[in-house]
Amino acid sequence: MRIGFIGLGRMGAGMASNIAKTDHDLLVFDVFAAARERFVEAGVPVAATLTELVEHSELILTSLPGPAQVTEVALGPGGIKEKAAPGTVHIDVSSNSRDTVLRLHEELAEAGVSFLDSPVSGGPAGAESGNLVLWVGGDKEVFDTHEPVLRSFAKNALHVGDIGAGTVTKLSHNLLGNMIFASIAEVFSLAVKAGMDPLELWEALQYGVVGKSRPLDHAVKQFLPNRYEPPSMRLDLGHKDVGLAVRMAKDLGVPVRMAGLVDDEIAEAVGRGLGSQDSRSFMQLQLERAGVEIEVDPDALSAAVEAAREFHRES
Repeated sequence: MRIGFIGLGRMGAGMASNIAKTDHDLLVFDVFAAARERFVEAGVPVAATLTELVEHSELILTSLPGPAQVTEVALGPGGIKEKAAPGTVHIDVSSNSRDTVLRLHEELAEAGVSFLDSPVSGGPAGAESGNLVLWVGGDKEVFDTHEPVLRSFAKNALHVGDIGAGTVTKLSHNLLGNMIFASIAEVFSLAVKAGMDPLELWEALQYGVVGKSRPLDHAVKQFLPNRYEPPSMRLDLGHKDVGLAVRMAKDLGVPVRMAGLVDDEIAEAVGRGLGSQDSRSFMQLQLERAGVEIEVDPDALSAAVEAAREFHRES
């Protein structure tokens, strides 16, 4: 297969280098000469222009800084829409925006080009080693056809839904991670201000419910199946504990903005009569505000949980 790879930065260079180890006919391109040098030295063909790469390729992969650069390559002069042959496939592994992805899918289809959004997670080290995960949105048949290429530079390539689903997954992943990091900083700052040694706190927390499981595990028993009764711990008791922690922070002069929001959220849920339900029942308020309902089939959830556990056992 004739493959073109555009974008040879910290992520793209590693991915393109792994594709170069296969039998595929690879051509690479980057607007910066310094990024191209590694491939010139390795004897990998480098296109002189974007148009040369597009006209050469059956499959085009892009790894670029953001929506503006991907849009320019896809829709700009001499780019994919203008120069690609009908039947060409464009897979974008950049961190993109959902609206851009939907636009590219629509406009490239006018030129007979199939588009998949396939953002990546794993960082530059993972790009070099191939220990990446790709979350792919778009036509399942197109994904199935090109999955072997994706697996030449990523350990896991997962089809997660229709066009845009890969981008939604990547943005959700990074948002959740940063929210968790912010919570950790807030909790540790409070505990250290109260006299705890940070390492001793970290070690002690490993033995509690939060420390013994991964964050996403806490969505399994109540939130995803929408089952908050009977409670593992009542919400009104959880409200008491959060309130005591917030009061301690106030006494010590430690700002806890996230904790304050959680305290307010739980107070509203208790005020609406959810106090006797499980301590996670306040999560329903956010779903209500968003206008969405979540109730996952228990059998499907159990199968997904087991598949995830098997993956982590093998990793």
